[in-house]
Amino acid sequence: MTRLSPIGVTMGDPAGIGPEIISKAWNSLRNSDQVFLVVGDPACFPGGQVIAAPREADRVFGSALPVLPQATALAHPVTAGRPQACNAAAVRSAIEDSVKHAVSGQLSAVVTAPIAKSVMYEAGFDFPGHTEFLADLTATTAIQGPRGPLMMLSGGGLRVILTSIHIALRDAVSTVNADRICEVARLAHHALKRDFGIAQPRLALAGLNPHAGEDGSLGREEINIINPVARELRDEGILITDALPPDTMFHAEARAGYDAAICHYHDQGLIPVKTLDFHGGVNTTLGLPIIRTSPDHGTAFDIAGQGIARPDSLIAALQQAREIAGNRAA
Repeated sequence: MTRLSPIGVTMGDPAGIGPEIISKAWNSLRNSDQVFLVVGDPACFPGGQVIAAPREADRVFGSALPVLPQATALAHPVTAGRPQACNAAAVRSAIEDSVKHAVSGQLSAVVTAPIAKSVMYEAGFDFPGHTEFLADLTATTAIQGPRGPLMMLSGGGLRVILTSIHIALRDAVSTVNADRICEVARLAHHALKRDFGIAQPRLALAGLNPHAGEDGSLGREEINIINPVARELRDEGILITDALPPDTMFHAEARAGYDAAICHYHDQGLIPVKTLDFHGGVNTTLGLPIIRTSPDHGTAFDIAGQGIARPDSLIAALQQAREIAGNRAA
């Protein structure tokens, strides 16, 4: 089997729980083959070992967390729980450096620790979040298959893919159209085959309205848009259902009938994932030329520096990144 390059973990906002959960994840995985390094400021990782290149991570991983300093240093010392816009350039640099190393093949995947978007915006960051920034950084990199980005959340054995992400609910409803559903389903079909090794992916398509519209009495999006698109996709060979009632498609017996669910707005998909596995959810970006996962939680400034943050989600993100890298290398 091909020896995989290490995974790169970005430090995230250093005033949040990122440094703590990264160190805890290393302590849990140090005796495994889940080799990773952190791209970040060495001062945030006491006990870590500074390395000059990603290839050095294998050598030190068993004894210390490998730390690859980002190109732009922190402008001010970090105080846990107190984010500073003056350090946003260093946070951004860690992301940019990680992507650069992944594009060159020196990293097998990138796992992003949480950032505080409001702090980044204050410093002039003009992307809605990590996902869009990563898509921009890799826009000119060749890709196999359809290009995203597309967000997939997973946890508790459930994978959910969203047709809209961080937009108001009234705006999300207006994004439900044939072109978008086709784009999402085709990309999901390709990613499940390539990245997750599922030969014939089965997709469950959520309805938009209660009871999937109740034959038009509670809304006609299912009749006019969603079901016709599903028929078109099945004609292409994609295994996808017609619109399913969202309130009955996530129980255990229903989940056994599909590999991923396509949902139309943020809470429709994230509530079941977080109910099934609140601490271990993973965010995976599909349709990028590099592999990217992240823990499914934020910076948690309120508990930063207290030693109580749980690394479960980060560990799950590392494991999923390794699984995808292995499937792509096979």
